Amino acid sequence: MADPTRRAILSRLATGEASVNEIAAPFEMSQPAVSKHLKVLERAGLIERNVDKQRRPARLKAEPMEAAVRWLEEFKQFWSSSFDQLDDLLEELKKVEKKGERHE
Repeated sequence: MADPTRRAILSRLATGEASVNEIAAPFEMSQPAVSKHLKVLERAGLIERNVDKQRRPARLKAEPMEAAVRWLEEFKQFWSSSFDQLDDLLEELKKVEKKGERHE
């Protein structure tokens, strides 16, 4: 998920299944390079590939993505809370600084 190419592939597959050629079309990389990305996504359980005559279309697997989104939501709440606490602390420091300037 950290790799932008893999994220782009997942976004493409969210619109429907696609062959390696179809996935590779918008990228400036070889089909073997795209296949390596697909293998990583397949091992991670984020996509599945079937044999359909001569092609092996890839398809997004939604269940693992849902789990990843839930996991990321937990961190979003953590970071939001942390940033809120930091904002509060900065506001308090500004108030203390202003009071110090008035007494000079």
